[in-house]
Amino acid sequence: MRTTFMANEGNIERKWLLIDAEGKRLGRLSTEVASILRGKHKPTYTPHADTGDHVIIINAEKIELTGNKLNDKQYYRHSGYPGGLKARNAAEMLEKLPERVTEEAVRGMLPKGALGRKMFKKLHVYAGPDHNNAAQKPEVYELRG
Repeated sequence: MRTTFMANEGNIERKWLLIDAEGKRLGRLSTEVASILRGKHKPTYTPHADTGDHVIIINAEKIELTGNKLNDKQYYRHSGYPGGLKARNAAEMLEKLPERVTEEAVRGMLPKGALGRKMFKKLHVYAGPDHNNAAQKPEVYELRG
């Protein structure tokens, strides 16, 4: 009799994947990275378990936004005090904190709650072409489309 496969921490194999974001569109990149972090690209995908791989994104400062998003897209944060709302547009964010633009896009596509936070920890974003994860021997991953 066959039983349904259920992934758990004991039978998950994780790989390290390297993605170059130069010239890629933010949304297209983010959807695929979120899918990899969740593990949806594997036949062992289990919705309630973290079966995804680690993802390293390099050249985050060279990501593209279409239309007028550089000026219109806003990133908000709040200090918790009255009047503590701060806003930056995408152009300012790419100039000052280019990694955060990609991180926020991917975070919004992951599940909310403890499982999503655990998956997000496997994302490593770097502004330039150098990264600190050479010891993990990441495989270069080509995005679809």
